[in-house]
Amino acid sequence: MNIPSDRLYLKSHEWVKFEEGDVCLVGISDFAQAALGDIVFVNLPEAGDAVKAGERLTDVESVKAVADVFSPVGGTIEEVNAELEDAPELLNTAPYEAWIAKISGVTDRAELLDAAAYQAVCEQEGEA
Repeated sequence: MNIPSDRLYLKSHEWVKFEEGDVCLVGISDFAQAALGDIVFVNLPEAGDAVKAGERLTDVESVKAVADVFSPVGGTIEEVNAELEDAPELLNTAPYEAWIAKISGVTDRAELLDAAAYQAVCEQEGEA
């Protein structure tokens, strides 16, 4: 399982990668995409919407289920990855390159984990 150390994670398997200033990208982890199976649809959030840390950002639909995606930070959705409208499977093939939303004006953060702590969460869930 791939867990890049250049980002932070939520226990619910979302990642956040901070860019310059108070801007970040948000996506789902390799663990999440593997658990979901083939992703067939991404319900993209709306640019301009306010989000709160730890609350639902959007959802993704796979052949197995529909899963909520939670926001690791609070702020405003600056941009969404429109590429996912036609190619939702990018979340499976490149989960750390295929971001879902760019959030700016980050005001608060959920309980974010570094890569090592997130790996421990994944290992624990893998044993359950």
